[in-house]
Amino acid sequence: MIHEIANTIVSYIGDMGYFGIFLLMFLESTFFPFPSEIIMIPAGYLAYQGEINLYMIVLVGILGSVGGALLNYYLAMIFGRKFILKYGKYFFIKEETLAKLDTFFAKHGEISTFTGRLIPGIRQLISLPSGLARMNIAKFSLYTAIGAGIWVVVLVGVGYLVGSNEALISEYLKSATFIALVCVFLITLFYIVRNKKRKEILED
Repeated sequence: MIHEIANTIVSYIGDMGYFGIFLLMFLESTFFPFPSEIIMIPAGYLAYQGEINLYMIVLVGILGSVGGALLNYYLAMIFGRKFILKYGKYFFIKEETLAKLDTFFAKHGEISTFTGRLIPGIRQLISLPSGLARMNIAKFSLYTAIGAGIWVVVLVGVGYLVGSNEALISEYLKSATFIALVCVFLITLFYIVRNKKRKEILED
């Protein structure tokens, strides 16, 4: 079943090219429960075969992710919480889900728009509390791009290295995800330490 889906996605991307990758990653970053794994891993495999450019699919994948995240951001910022709760139920967004996202954003601050991109279940929806909080759009776009970029590189790398071998994809994806999470931890730690030093300087 998974193999058939992967083949279908490979065929679709082969036909649509970079626009297909952008569109699918855009949808993946909005409300649609559409896993990025079945988009970017086949795209990485096509890059290995020489059918599309490796660097271009990474760039297009990031742009699609940021575009979808911005849609969520502006929907939340312009229409507010009531709108999300009213229509979000059709996309599996419950009041409890939004409350958890609010808590996550409040606890981790603006950097959560970066770290959240690598957490399943939060990845697509972390833009909502960012929009509700009216986070600075430049920061939001930057943090989203970095977080999405790490995840896209992981998936494309897996597809490029192991092709369509399902067993190896599962094994490599776990290892690559662990490495990505370590990178996230280190970057977050740097962010926290830097902000702490800035506050100390301003207080002095």
